[in-house]
Amino acid sequence: MGAAAVAASGLPLPAAAAGRATPVRIVDDKATRETRALFQYMLDLRGQGVMFGHEHSLSDGFTFEGMDGESSDVEAVTGDYPAVFGWDTLILNGFQKPGVYGGTEEENIEALSWAFEASDAQGGINVLSAHLYNFVTGGDFWDTAGRVVSQILPGGAKHADFNAFLDRIAAGVKGAKRPDGTLIPIVFRPFHENNGGWFWWGAGHTTSAEFIEIFRYTVEYLRDTKKVRNLLYAYSPNSSFGGDPTTYLKTYPGDEFVDILGYDAYDNSAGSAEWLSGTVKDLAMVVDLAAERGKVPAFTEFGESGEEGRNPQWFTDLLGAIKGDPGANQVTHMLTWANFGGNNRAYVPFPGHVMEADFVAYHDDPYSLFTSDLEGVFDARTRAVKNDPFLHLVTPTDRQRLTTSENTIRLRLTGGHAARATYSVDGGRPVRLCLDEDGFHSAPWMVDPSWLDNRSVTITVNAKVNGREHTDSALVLLGEVAPLPAGWIDDFEGYAGDDLTLSEAYSHVNANTTTLSSDHKGSGSFGLAYSYDFTSAGYTGIGKSVGADWNDFSALKLWVQGDGSTNGATLQVVALGAYFEYNFGLSGTEGQEITAPFSEFRPAPWDTGHADELLDAAHLAEVATFNLYLGYGGTTATGTVYVDDIRAE
Repeated sequence: MGAAAVAASGLPLPAAAAGRATPVRIVDDKATRETRALFQYMLDLRGQGVMFGHEHSLSDGFTFEGMDGESSDVEAVTGDYPAVFGWDTLILNGFQKPGVYGGTEEENIEALSWAFEASDAQGGINVLSAHLYNFVTGGDFWDTAGRVVSQILPGGAKHADFNAFLDRIAAGVKGAKRPDGTLIPIVFRPFHENNGGWFWWGAGHTTSAEFIEIFRYTVEYLRDTKKVRNLLYAYSPNSSFGGDPTTYLKTYPGDEFVDILGYDAYDNSAGSAEWLSGTVKDLAMVVDLAAERGKVPAFTEFGESGEEGRNPQWFTDLLGAIKGDPGANQVTHMLTWANFGGNNRAYVPFPGHVMEADFVAYHDDPYSLFTSDLEGVFDARTRAVKNDPFLHLVTPTDRQRLTTSENTIRLRLTGGHAARATYSVDGGRPVRLCLDEDGFHSAPWMVDPSWLDNRSVTITVNAKVNGREHTDSALVLLGEVAPLPAGWIDDFEGYAGDDLTLSEAYSHVNANTTTLSSDHKGSGSFGLAYSYDFTSAGYTGIGKSVGADWNDFSALKLWVQGDGSTNGATLQVVALGAYFEYNFGLSGTEGQEITAPFSEFRPAPWDTGHADELLDAAHLAEVATFNLYLGYGGTTATGTVYVDDIRAE
């Protein structure tokens, strides 16, 4: 959309700049005037257009090399800049430009500030994502070893290291200023796509409660400890949800900690009707949730994956689907990933690219907004609504397993002062919690060694603020679980009979539910009841980290009871970046042992980069993940299959 059209479009120019100040309720009720105005601008934008965003648009591309604050692949194709500029905390590590590999912390903090300033100078809005390196192993964000979130929470062995990195984020954000000294507003999007299992903060590597607490801690540390006043906070899990708000909210940190409800989705189907329909359905769900909560809805990350350029009209097809839905068309912005140049994928077409003409048409569509379409983004007159007191139990987290007698109860109270704070165990005698030097109300909890027998107890914390009781609680598991034998993935006996603990141990893709079954099992007390729903997507899956050498074994085995359907199951072993699969049917209704020889596994059809590889000794030495997928066979869309005793033998 061009600048001339915006004046006649009815877009929210600086409309709120005059008259009475608009009340806004955001995470930081002490945020700068410009940060509050940005939030209000995005709220007002709903239904009037979708701002286009691009990651690293000013630092990387196919049409330029050096950074001058002006060169951009988006500008090279459209003559315009993205309305939203994405950056990442990898700049602070020196692993992405304008950060410098081997540079000092101070140099890379300044580089992050420069990135925000360069985008702001072009008239855009800044978003910061966070691909955080593994604080336990020192590996990258793909390294899922070490139960990292549990170690960076308060009391964890790597908590101080996490704080130190947050200090660097705070410095880079607070250093982002306009020439007149005004702080530049930034949307911070930490721990994105957490419902997938590919990052160390993702499903199967942390629990929902741990994720919620590390998100809350991050916000509280930046806002309350570091006094960062120019941030809005975004929550952005990954597709797909089948339009189910319950699944989307499973790891939601709470309205007190989120300004923007986001959604990430990549398309490897070349814009198929199924993918477009599912994406629009989920976006409409996010829009509804945002409206209920007074939040901004956004398509926080999107892109075409698979073979590049298969659908030359991909951008306009996607925009058309979003525009055509009265719910999805309320999202405020949609940001695609970076053009890192060289042999990397182009998420935005460059001159001569097969999708260039379509991207120009996407830009010219009146509903697609670029920087030339923005006006008055930071001008609205607003006043912050004071946040209410909020209490939450920080440690231990819900479903956390404690294996030692010495533990610490911590609660955080913001927005008020407690006359008295206490904790109790299973409704027993209240024990006083005292305010400590880190801002928690805390106290030691000595667990009787005889209780470390795989039992569960409920910890409840209470505080009275201005005469009103505030409370929170967590179910805690006590004692070690006997380790499984070598090669075993799961026998479903180590979850204390608790379905939520089971669910938290796996990553989940698309619509499924996992529960423990005492009636359908191969051995022991429990098996897995794996319920599927293909009404929104043609497959579903669960996954678990392995991190083992399987060279002593020749096959994957498991007990399975099918449901008599024409649907199929796929065993997937991920090793050295390759995805090996073995398929079998679910038509049988009697429990049976399935044996899948490693010699019969083949790379997934879509994994073309490893098409000629075998699940050989080199791969078996580095098994990273096991996944169990179910696929639609054309007749039965919902049902339950049962699984037990998954192991390599």
